[in-house]
Amino acid sequence: MTRLIHAFVALAVLGLAAGCSSPTGTTSDAGAREAAHAAGSSPFWVDPDSPAARQARLWQRQGRGQDAELIRRIADQPVALWPAGGTDPAATVKAAASAAGREGKTAVLVAYNIPHRDCGGHSAGGAADENAYREWIERFAGALGDAEALVVLEPDAIAHLVDGCTPDEHHAERERLLGEAVARLKRQPNTKVYLDAGNAGWIREPAGLVEPLKRAGIEQADGFALNVSNFQTNEVTTEYGVRLAEALGGKHFVVDTSRNGNGPLPGVWCNPPGRALGTPPTTGTGEPIVDAFLWIKRPGESDGTCEGGPAAGRWWPEYALELARSATD
Repeated sequence: MTRLIHAFVALAVLGLAAGCSSPTGTTSDAGAREAAHAAGSSPFWVDPDSPAARQARLWQRQGRGQDAELIRRIADQPVALWPAGGTDPAATVKAAASAAGREGKTAVLVAYNIPHRDCGGHSAGGAADENAYREWIERFAGALGDAEALVVLEPDAIAHLVDGCTPDEHHAERERLLGEAVARLKRQPNTKVYLDAGNAGWIREPAGLVEPLKRAGIEQADGFALNVSNFQTNEVTTEYGVRLAEALGGKHFVVDTSRNGNGPLPGVWCNPPGRALGTPPTTGTGEPIVDAFLWIKRPGESDGTCEGGPAAGRWWPEYALELARSATD
């Protein structure tokens, strides 16, 4: 997914801002980790056959026990499922929702198939047109049934409207489709929907997101999602999210903490080296307006063909191992 990271100076400003206490008592990254541990087991479903789980089993068989143990830092955590766009999502969604239901857990999924996706970047594609997208969302939503589910809706879609990447002629269509998708998903009795709103290093002023989010149905959604597939710290993201939430009348939000343990690498958004796993998924965020820390980006799956990585979304065991090895307790 294309991520527009600002220059080092801009990130430094964010870092300075993060050092200040927020008016609402923003949780530090260390505090968030403590809150997560104190919260006990996560309410979210863990896929027993994720790429990380398969990798751990393979390395164990190959006698790479230490590497297998490290990769279990990913395999043992709930990570979001991203049903492939361009294909029927129903089987994947239904299987995850059913498995989560049997365990009394919440399935976390990402709907990522908006037309004109990613401005032709590493994750270009999406549904062919409006009707194809409506059909895809219908299949996705219907497969959820009455299971407990949390859906992150269309990473990048709103931020790409704000940054000018998506041509103007597609703006009204996108906002209309997102609003319809929120409404359709919310017809499922136990589904929560969080509309993606980019990250703190991308759209520097959250005020610019407010009107597009409103036109895209944020009022019907449970809230918005931040930092998907990015590396901004919990503290920076929470401070940014609180500002956006206030402008949206108190909407709650969730944060992707999958790879933000060491924060961002200035100037590198795609497979940056030296990053680390972040706070494990939990609803114990220490901040009432933050509903959950989630692993939305699947740690170890490539951002794209950069820094030696495979195509976007492909499992990259070496990168996964680096994330796990760099993580601290």
